[in-house]
Amino acid sequence: MALNATIYKAELHIADNDRGYYGSHAVTLARHPSETDERMMIRLLAYALHENGDGLLSFTRGLSETDEPDLWRRDLTGAIEQWVEVGLPDARRLLKACGRAREVIVFAYGRNAAAWWATVSPKVARARGLKACILPAAGTQALSALAERTMTLHVNVQDCTAWVSGPTGEASLEVTRLNPA
Repeated sequence: MALNATIYKAELHIADNDRGYYGSHAVTLARHPSETDERMMIRLLAYALHENGDGLLSFTRGLSETDEPDLWRRDLTGAIEQWVEVGLPDARRLLKACGRAREVIVFAYGRNAAAWWATVSPKVARARGLKACILPAAGTQALSALAERTMTLHVNVQDCTAWVSGPTGEASLEVTRLNPA
C-alpha cells in the first residue's frame, strides 16, 4: 500500500529587505512520505525568498514527479520563468532545467553540499541562468525544528541572511552564492 503525502499549512509573513518585498501568504505544502522536515522547510524558505506577489510562484509535485522542480514560476503562456531545486541535483538535471527555464536556482544543503558543488560546477560552468546557493547545516537543522502541521512563520531577509521565527523557535540561515553572478 502506498503512503499518502502529509499536508502542511503555513502562514508566511515575509519582510525581504534585499528585494524590497513585504507580504503575507497562506501556503499549503504536501510532504512526500520520503521527504524530511528539513527538506520541506527548505522548500518553504525557497518560496519565501522568491515570492514577489505576482501569484505565479507555486509548489510542484516535487519528489513525485521527476520532470518538475520543487517550485516554479510560470508565466501566463506556461513558459517557465524560474525553476527552483532543493538538494543536490546532478549536472544533467541542471543542464536540462537551464534549457527549459529562464532562471534556475538551486538551494544545496547538507554536509555534502560543498563536495557536490566541487563535482557539479565544472559540468555546469557554462549553463545559462544558473544560480547555485548553499545553506549552512546548522541553520537548516534549526529550520526543520520549526516544522508543524499548521505553522505561522515570520521570514526576515537582509544582506543574504534569512531569519525565520515561529512559536517554537527561530533559525538564522546565511544564503551563500556558489557561482558568480
